Amino acid sequence: MGSFASKAALGATTDEPTEPEPKHLADLIQYVNETNMSVKHLADVLSEKARSSSWVVVFKALVTVHHLMVHGNERFIQHLASRSSLFTLHNFLDKSALEGYAMSTFIRRYSRYLNEKSLACRLITSDITKARRGMDGMMRTMDTKQLLNTLPVIQIQFDALLNFNANPDQLTNGIIHAAFMLLFKDSLRLFAAYNEGILNLLDKYFDMRKSQCKESLDICTKFLARTTRLAEFLKVAEEVGVDQKDIPYLTQAPYSLLEALKQHLASLEEKNDSFPPYSLQHALIPPIPNNPVVKTSTSRAWFSVRKRVGAKQQGGKTIANNLDGLPASLAGNLNFGESPVNKSDMKWPQTSDKEITGGMKWQLNTYTCTSTIWNHVSIPLVQTPVGAPYQMVPQRTSYTQPGSETSK
Repeated sequence: MGSFASKAALGATTDEPTEPEPKHLADLIQYVNETNMSVKHLADVLSEKARSSSWVVVFKALVTVHHLMVHGNERFIQHLASRSSLFTLHNFLDKSALEGYAMSTFIRRYSRYLNEKSLACRLITSDITKARRGMDGMMRTMDTKQLLNTLPVIQIQFDALLNFNANPDQLTNGIIHAAFMLLFKDSLRLFAAYNEGILNLLDKYFDMRKSQCKESLDICTKFLARTTRLAEFLKVAEEVGVDQKDIPYLTQAPYSLLEALKQHLASLEEKNDSFPPYSLQHALIPPIPNNPVVKTSTSRAWFSVRKRVGAKQQGGKTIANNLDGLPASLAGNLNFGESPVNKSDMKWPQTSDKEITGGMKWQLNTYTCTSTIWNHVSIPLVQTPVGAPYQMVPQRTSYTQPGSETSK
C-alpha cells in the first residue's frame, strides 16, 4: 500500500505547471483516512518533493500537504506536528525562469504558514480549524489561563496566513490559485476559533487580575487589527471568483470597545475597586444623534444579543456576562465539510434599512440595563470614525519558517 501512496504523491507533484490532479489528491485522502495505514511514508515522500529546485514541484508538494491537512484524517497533521522540523524553505529561490522569481516569494510565505499550522497543532494538541465550535466548543469552554496561552498561538498562525498577501493579478496559475483557495478555507475556520476565543475572553475580562487584563487587552487590540486585514484578504477572494455567498461581510464594530477595556484596566492600576463610569455596557450603546430623521423598519441591525443575558453588578455599574454579539461572532456559521446549518436556527441579523438624514443606513438593536434585567431597545448608531475596528456579519442572504515577515 506504500507504493500506492508513493505513486499518488508523485502524480500530484509532477513538473507540469498546473494544480495537483484531483484524482491523485483523492487517492491520497483515501490512503490517510485508512486507520491501518502509516502516514510517515507519505509525509517522507512529500517532504522530499518539497526539496526540489523546481518551483513547480515544490509548490505542488506544499499544496498537496495542505490539502491533506484540510481534508484528510487529523492524524496526518498530528504526525507532521511531531516532527522536529517540517519545511526549511525560507531561502528558496528558483532562478531558472522568470515566473520562478515571483512564485518563490509565495512558496516561502506558504511554507511558513504550513510550519506555523503544524506548530500550532503541536502546542494546542489539535488542529484548531477542526475544533468543535459553539457555546460548548473548545474555545468557549477554556478558562482564562488556557485562553491566554492559546490565543497568541492562533494569532501567529493567522498572521502567517494573512502574510501570503497575494493580489488577484498575482494568482496567475492553477498552483498558486489552489494554494489561495486552501488558505481561504483555513482563514474562515481559523478566524471562527479566534473569534470565539475573544468572546470568551471578553466574558471573563472584568473578573481578571490586572496582569491578565493587560494580556487580554493586547490580544483584543491585535484581534481587531487582524480583522481589518481579513477584510482585505476576503476582498481578494471575491475578486478571484469565490462565490459571494461564501464570503462573510465585514462592517464596523463599536469604536469605543477598546476604550472601555482600557479604562477598566486603568481603574485596576489605580487600585480602584469600583468600575469607571465608562464601562463596557456604555461602550456598546453609542450616543443618539441630535434630532435624527429616522424611519424604523422591522429588520434587525448587525449587532444583536441573541438571548436574554445575565448581568453582573459591581460598583454600581452593570457588566454583561454574555457578549455573544461582540465583536464578530461566527460561531456555527462557517461549515466547510460539516453538517449544514438549519437556516431557521441561524441567529445572524439582517442589514438594516433604517434611514438617517444624510443617507446613512445604520441601526443598532441592543439591550440596555437599568437593573439586572436587560430590556430591548432600538438605538440609532452614529457613523463610526474611519479606522475603527470591524465586525463580521453575513451577507443579506442566509447560508451558512522562519525568516518571513510578521505583523506587529
